[in-house]
Amino acid sequence: MSELLTAVREGRKEDVPALVLRLDPAGRRAALVELKELRKESRTWEWRKREKMRKALLVAGAGCHSGAAGCATWIGSREMRDWVRSPYPFVLEALADRDPVWLGDLAHRLAERSVTSESEYWFVCELVRIAQCPIPATDGLVRGWTERCGLARWQSSSATSLLDVLRADPHLAVLTPRIFELPELPPQLSWYEDADSLRHWPASLIALAGEGLLDRDVLVDGCVTRLLRGGKPGEQRFFLVLLRQLALSEQEETARLADWMGMAADGISTVAGHAQAVLTRLDGLGRLTTRDLADVSGSVLFRREKKLVRSQLVLLGKVLRRDASTANELLPVVAEAFGHEDTDIQERALKLVARYLPTVDPAVREELTLAAGQVGQMHRAAAAELFGDLPDATADSGPYEELLPPAPALRRLEPAPESVAELVEEVAALVKSGSRETTVFERALDGLIRHARTDRSALESALREALAGHWFLGGVPQDEVDRRFTRDPGGLDLVVASLLGLVSPGAVRDGGARWTGTGTCAHAALNGVLFARMWEAATAVRTARIPFLLATPTWHTGSLDPAELVERLRTYQRLGAGPGPVDFAQALLRVRRSGEQEAAAAAALLGTAEGDRLAAWIRADQPLAPVLRHRPPSGPPSSGNWWQRSATGTRRVLLATKERLVIQQEFPRSFHWLGRPHLPDARQCYHWMDGRAENWIAALPEDGETLAAWLMPNLMHCADEGAQGAAWTLPVLAEAGGPAGGAIHLALAYGLGARHPQDRLSAVDALLVLAAQGRLDAPLLGRELAILIDHDLVKPSRIADSARTAAATGAYRTVLSVLVALLPSLLTYPKPPHGLGEVLAVTADCAERSGAQDLAPVEGLAAMAGRKGSSQLVRQAGRLLAACGPDAGPTTESTTGAGPGTGSQSTSTSTSTSTSTSTSTSTSTANDEGISGVDAASRRNQAVESDQKATIGDQIHT
Repeated sequence: MSELLTAVREGRKEDVPALVLRLDPAGRRAALVELKELRKESRTWEWRKREKMRKALLVAGAGCHSGAAGCATWIGSREMRDWVRSPYPFVLEALADRDPVWLGDLAHRLAERSVTSESEYWFVCELVRIAQCPIPATDGLVRGWTERCGLARWQSSSATSLLDVLRADPHLAVLTPRIFELPELPPQLSWYEDADSLRHWPASLIALAGEGLLDRDVLVDGCVTRLLRGGKPGEQRFFLVLLRQLALSEQEETARLADWMGMAADGISTVAGHAQAVLTRLDGLGRLTTRDLADVSGSVLFRREKKLVRSQLVLLGKVLRRDASTANELLPVVAEAFGHEDTDIQERALKLVARYLPTVDPAVREELTLAAGQVGQMHRAAAAELFGDLPDATADSGPYEELLPPAPALRRLEPAPESVAELVEEVAALVKSGSRETTVFERALDGLIRHARTDRSALESALREALAGHWFLGGVPQDEVDRRFTRDPGGLDLVVASLLGLVSPGAVRDGGARWTGTGTCAHAALNGVLFARMWEAATAVRTARIPFLLATPTWHTGSLDPAELVERLRTYQRLGAGPGPVDFAQALLRVRRSGEQEAAAAAALLGTAEGDRLAAWIRADQPLAPVLRHRPPSGPPSSGNWWQRSATGTRRVLLATKERLVIQQEFPRSFHWLGRPHLPDARQCYHWMDGRAENWIAALPEDGETLAAWLMPNLMHCADEGAQGAAWTLPVLAEAGGPAGGAIHLALAYGLGARHPQDRLSAVDALLVLAAQGRLDAPLLGRELAILIDHDLVKPSRIADSARTAAATGAYRTVLSVLVALLPSLLTYPKPPHGLGEVLAVTADCAERSGAQDLAPVEGLAAMAGRKGSSQLVRQAGRLLAACGPDAGPTTESTTGAGPGTGSQSTSTSTSTSTSTSTSTSTSTANDEGISGVDAASRRNQAVESDQKATIGDQIHT
C-alpha cells in the first residue's frame, strides 16, 4: 500500500494500475482511506503540485473502490476532472479484474451523472463494450457522443469523414433518436457552412437513412416534434433543414396535416413559412378541407409577419376563386385581417371580401360589417362604400386618453439585518452567487460592519459554518488568498475573508492603495470605486472603528437622502468615529442634491469638516462630470453610404465629459478618473462581458447624464455592430436622479435602434418610464434619432419596430411626438432610406388612434404624398397627411417636434456631434401642451445654456 501511495504522490499514473491490482480487497479498503485523506490534504497544496498528482489519485481511488456507486462518485467528482489529457485508459487497467456486471453498473451510474466531454463518452462506451450491456442513452452521453463524432470533421481531410464515423459507430441507431429529445441541441450539430455537405450532420443523417442504418420515420417524426415544440432559432433551423432534406412524400405530408397547421400558427417565422408552403401544396392536391383552411388561416392572419399574412390571403383567394361557395365560411376569417397593423394587408383583405360579398348570407354580411369597423382611417371610406354605415370602434370610448405606466416609486432599503443568523444567510447567498444587486448587497455590507463591532465572535462562527467549503475556507495558503484578492477583490468575499483573518494585514493595506480606479474606460473606473470600498471595508471589519457605513443608500436606486446622511454624520460625531475617506466620498456621490438646501444648512451646523464638505456639495448642485454638448452637422442629409451621409466624415456619435477639479482635489485617488476630462472612445472594452453590473449605476445614482455619456459606446455597439445586452442600463438610467438631458436621450435613441429585439424592449421600457415621469423630451429624442440614422448607426425599420411596440401599450401620443420630430429629416433625403415607409405607417397609426387632427405640419410630407405611383411609401405618407388634418402641408421652415393643439414649434440643438473643439449651446424651447404629455420636461429645457469652452483634446469624436 505504501508503494501505491508513493506512486500517487509522485504523480506516476502509469504505475498505479499494476500496484492496485496487487492489493487484496482489505488492502484496497485501507488504501482508499489513505487516498481520501490525501485528496483532502491536496486541497491546500500549490496548484502545480496538486495538478501533478491529480490523475494518479483518480486512477488509484477508482481502482480501490469496491462498490460501483462509490467508484462513480469518485470518478465523477469535479475536483478530480481538472486535467488536460484523459487518464481513463489507466482507470480501465485498474478495473481489469472487475466483473462485467459491475462494470456495466458503473457505466450506467457514470452516464447518469453529467457527461461533459468526449473523453468521458469514450470511457463509458469502453465500459459498455467490456460489459456487453446496452449503452445508457442519457442526455449527457448523447452530448458527449455528438462532440466525439463532430471532431471527425477536423481530424480528417476526407470529404465524408463525419459520415464514415457515424456509419461505423455501433451506437448510431440508439443515440440518434435521442438527439430529438434533448432539452437543448448540442452545438456540434448546428455548426455547418453547407447543409448538403457530407462533412456535416444534416446531410450525413440523410445519407445514413438512405442506407437503411437509420429509421427515416424516426428522423421525420423527431424533426416535426421539435419544430412543433419550438425553441431557439438556431436549433429550429437545424431541424427545419433536416426536414426539408428528407423531402417528405405526399402521403407523409398528408398524414401530418395537423402538425403543419400547428407550425403555421405558432412556429417561428421560417418554420411557419415552410408549414404554410406545405399546406398550400396540400390544398392544391385537394387534401385540405375548407374547415381546416379556415382554422389555420384564423391563426396565421393574427401573426405580425406581413409576408406570412399576405401569403395566407393569396391562398384564401385561390380557394375562393376555385369554389365561391366557401365564401360563407372563409370570408369571416379574411375579415380577421381588417384589424392588422399593416394598411396594405387591410386593403388586400377588403378587396378580397368585396369580390365575394354578394354571394354570402345576410348573417355573414352583418358579421363582416361589424368586423369592418376595425379598418383604419386610410381605408375607412372604401369600407363604408362597401358595407354602408360602419360601427365606430371609438364611439363608446370617449376622448382619447394616453395610457402610460405608473411612474416608478422610490422604494426604501430595509435596514441591515438585526440578527447574526439573518445577516449570515444573506451574506452567504451573495458570496456564493457573486451578486452585486444593489439593495441586498448594500444592506449586507452595512450589516457586516455593524455586527463586526457588536457581535464579532458570533458572526465569525456563523460565517465559517455557512461558507464551509468556499475556496478561501478550504485550506488555501494565505499568500495564495492574498494574491487572488489582489488580482480581483470581487464583492463581499474580500470583506468576509478579512473579517475571518484569512487576508494578511499587509495585503489589505496594499490593496486599498493599489485599486485607484485609473482604468481605461468608465466601467473599470466604476469598478475601481467598488473595489476601493471593499478594501476600506476589509480594514473596517478588522478594526471595528466605525459603527456603520455612511454610503448605504436610502432608496433602491442607490440614492441617499441628505437628511439621513446628516444624521449619520451627527452619530459619528457623537461617538468620536472618523469616516472612511472612500465611504464618505461614495456617500457624496449618492446624496440627493437638487432642492435640498435645508439639509445643506443642517450639515453646515455640524461644525465638522465632513459636514462642511456635504453642505458645499449640495449647494453647488453640479453634475459629477458635465456632459459637453455640440451642434449637429449642418447641411441637408444625403442618400449615399455612411461616409457620404455624415457631414463630419465619421460615423461615431458620442458625448464627452468635462473636467471637475473638485473630484481630483478633495476625493480619494480611486475617484480621480471620474473628475478628469474624457474624450468619447468607440473601442469596445472587455466589460461588455460583465452582464448586469449594477454597481456601475449605484456608484452615481444622481448623475444619470454622466453615466449615459460614459456608457454610450456599448450602446452604440448594440445598434451598429450587433453587440447584445448593454441596453439593460436604459431603464435604470431612466430612474436615476438628475436631469434627463441630451446624454440620456441619445443613449435611448441608440437603444431604440439596437439590433436585437430584447435590447429594443429595454429601450421601450426606458422611454415609457421617462414619459410617465414627465421627463421625456420627445422632440429632442426624435432629432437624436435623425442624427443616428444620418450616420447610418441605426436603421429606420428598427426604430419603427420599437415605436410600434411602445405605441401598442397605449402611448400613441408619446410615440407620435417622437416620430414627428424624426420625419422631417428622413423626408428630405433625395433617395428615401429603407424603412421610411414603416416609420410613416407607425406615425400614421399613432395619429389616427390619438385623434391628433390638428398636428402641426411636417415638412416634406405633402411632397412625399404627392409623388406619382402607389408605393407603400407614398400611400403611408398620404395616410399620415390625411390624419394630420386639412392644414397639414409643406411649410417654409422646419417644424421638427410640434405638438397638436398648439401648432407651436419646438427647436433644440441636438446633443450629437461635431469635430469642433469648442462647445456650442443647447437651446430648447418647450411646448406647453406637447403631444407626449411631457410639458414638465419641456419647461426644464427652456433654459439657454451658456457657451462652455471645451477643456479636452484637440477634437471631440462624434
